[in-house]
Amino acid sequence: MKNRKTGYEAPLEKISPARKVLGFARDNTVPLMFILICAICIPLSGFSVNYLLAEIVTRISRNSFLILSLLIPIMAGMGLNFGMTLGAMAGEIGLILVSDWQIWGIPGMVLAMIISIPISIGLGVLCGKIMNMAKGREMITGYIMNYFINGIYQLIVLYAMGVVIPIIHSSIILPRGYGIRNTVSLLAMRQSLDNLIAIRINGVKIPVMTFVVIALLCLFIVWFRKTKLGQDMRAVGQDMEVARAAGINVERTRIISIVISTVLAGFGMIIYLQNMGNLSTYTAHSQIGMFCIAALLVGGASVDRATIGNVFLGVTLFHLMFIVAPSAGTALMGDSMIGEYFRVFVSYAVITLALIMYETKKRKASSKAARELALAQKLEEENK
Repeated sequence: MKNRKTGYEAPLEKISPARKVLGFARDNTVPLMFILICAICIPLSGFSVNYLLAEIVTRISRNSFLILSLLIPIMAGMGLNFGMTLGAMAGEIGLILVSDWQIWGIPGMVLAMIISIPISIGLGVLCGKIMNMAKGREMITGYIMNYFINGIYQLIVLYAMGVVIPIIHSSIILPRGYGIRNTVSLLAMRQSLDNLIAIRINGVKIPVMTFVVIALLCLFIVWFRKTKLGQDMRAVGQDMEVARAAGINVERTRIISIVISTVLAGFGMIIYLQNMGNLSTYTAHSQIGMFCIAALLVGGASVDRATIGNVFLGVTLFHLMFIVAPSAGTALMGDSMIGEYFRVFVSYAVITLALIMYETKKRKASSKAARELALAQKLEEENK
């Protein structure tokens, strides 16, 4: 840094390798912690490499689309979109209707997606407008919105379907004549997308078509970031006041980001459930947002920055821990439930840790900026 009064320019500080390593570890605490947990649990679980690979490939194909739907709101500065669950509920309504109409396979999936779009758009606009009223508190607002819309969803599915919304097929309606059963079978649709184009390598099934769809979404996100709307969202995410001064409609841009995320989450939920082969009508969506956000954070993302690489690293590490934890718990404690409790605890712990780290970094950055401003003012006064 050059002192204008003395003309002396201080040499740039050389960062030692040890400091670089410490900085890398500090910036990637959560992924490194999960790599360590998996490294300990994999030998204890006793699973073969082929089994673990097969499970990981299945989990990546099942969950990646849902997690990718979180990236656009983060780009727009709205943090982790807990409101993605609204899109998941829209996808479930689409699947319930196509199950009643007995339209299966890829046509059933496409029709369910088409049905989910207007529902997702309506819910996304509502969620985005409410978030605009709670700027700086978008995450907790989205989380509470889940409970509000979930109540409406339960009311529609439990009472309106069969009375207001015609439901014909007896396999999905309750014996009383209205309301949907606790579980809707999707066996006739199970893995329709996964099996459309699939190959096996050393006994590991690779659902090629599912990965093609996920790759197309990744390309869409990369392309979208370069568009005018994408650049506007990035500007809004960096500084809303500067973006507003540049002529960007901040509120509208934020709403669009939530709408896109909600629509993509609806599609992702349909892909997720076709892989599972059944729909738990009242609970399938309840934890989906929490687990998707936890997986993204495990991949090294933060509240204000996330990449496609974070998605795939996160889904791999997070779900690898899910696979091996119960067996590792049995080997250590003689009880597989220890692993179940552990992985649920870790899901919440990761989100808490990531939020604490984000807030700590933000405060440090603010403190550093204040010190630099004070130093600049002091030098300015010395030069007068």
